[in-house]
This record gives sequence, structure tokens and C-alpha cells, in this order.
Amino acid sequence: MTDTAASANSVVIERTLDAPVERVWQMWTEAEHFAAWYGPTGARIPTANMDVTVGGSRLICMEMDTPDGPMQMWFTGEYREIVENERLVYTESMSDADGNVQSPSEMGMPADHPTTTEITVELTDLGGTTRMVLTHAGIPADSPGAMGWNMALDKLAEYVTTSS
Repeated sequence: MTDTAASANSVVIERTLDAPVERVWQMWTEAEHFAAWYGPTGARIPTANMDVTVGGSRLICMEMDTPDGPMQMWFTGEYREIVENERLVYTESMSDADGNVQSPSEMGMPADHPTTTEITVELTDLGGTTRMVLTHAGIPADSPGAMGWNMALDKLAEYVTTSS
């Protein structure tokens, strides 16, 4: 895959957060904090099971209100790389509530949507603030997933400064 193809199939978002790197790390690695900000505007995270160790698993439930009532989407994955306060890499797949991976077509996604994607979070300590670069490989930069990440990171930017 060329760099152009890779970048066309990745969401890359850079933010500077008004919090120390240790605090931003907590937002990504502690279930209580992750559940408080993750997901697009209006989403709730009733389940965030996170074994933040290399090889550890994740199971996240995102719930949103729709005209037909609440809708749940489940995501599972595995932590691949952890460098405390610097780098976090994990996979993500749509799943059922038990963490069984579902094919994208079973979930109503386009046939060419990958079954498993990879999220990389890179943090840089800027002396009281934190530069964060999020890369979600496998999701096109112009996709609804990119919009969802931007909404979630807006929520993160607010939450990291107001939570204790």
C-alpha cells in the first residue's frame, strides 16, 4: 500500500489538549474516564471493559437514541502496544455483546469496510499541555467514523479539563 492509499484509508487527527500527558493517558486507559468522553455527541458508553495490557482485550458498548428507540453498537479489540504516557495501539472490530467479531456486512456497513481496524494514539508532553495524534487505520478520512472521532475528541478536550 502506498502512503497515499494508506492516508486515504486512515483518519488522522491532531489535537493539543490543555492537560498534562499523564492525565490524557488516563483518559484513554481507565474505563471510567474513557466511557465519559468516547463516542460522538449524544452517545453513551454503558460498558467499557478494558484490560490495558499487551494482548489484553477491550469490549465497548456505544448506545445512542434513535427515532426507533435506543440502539447499541458493540466493539471489541486487543491492545497491541503500550508505552505509558506515549503510545497506545489497539485493534477494533464490530462485535456482539459477548465480544464475538461480526462482519461489517452483518452490521449494515459497506462490503469493503474492514473487519478489523487499528487505532494508534501518540502523546507528546509539551510541559503542561499534551500533543495528541490519533490515527485510525482502515477508516476513510471523509467517513462518518472520522466525524465521530472529531466529536469524541471535542468531548475529550472538555472532559480532560473539567474532571478530577
